[in-house]
Amino acid sequence: MIKVSDTAKKKVIELMTDDGFDAQKDFVRVGVKSGGCSGLSYDLTFDKNQYENDKVFEENNVKLIVDKKSFLYLVGTTLEYSGGLNGKGFVFNNPNANRTCGCGESFSL
Repeated sequence: MIKVSDTAKKKVIELMTDDGFDAQKDFVRVGVKSGGCSGLSYDLTFDKNQYENDKVFEENNVKLIVDKKSFLYLVGTTLEYSGGLNGKGFVFNNPNANRTCGCGESFSL
């Protein structure tokens, strides 16, 4: 399962609304793809569709979709949002990552 902090929830709902999505019925798609300086990078998009290989769950009133392959890398991760002067935007706090890059956008296991 992926946790969603209160600050991330507020920002997700705001951005979904701005992009024409309905946070009550549409999804936040979270995934992992090859790339980045540490080998794997995070991917976060909004989606109206659910596919056969997706795991769907709700956390802190946010509907999340994760493909089965990405789910293995993301179990236990918390999605945070940092928006201060030095804020990075969305941050994935992943206990499975052995190494992360300086920007925090990629990792390796």
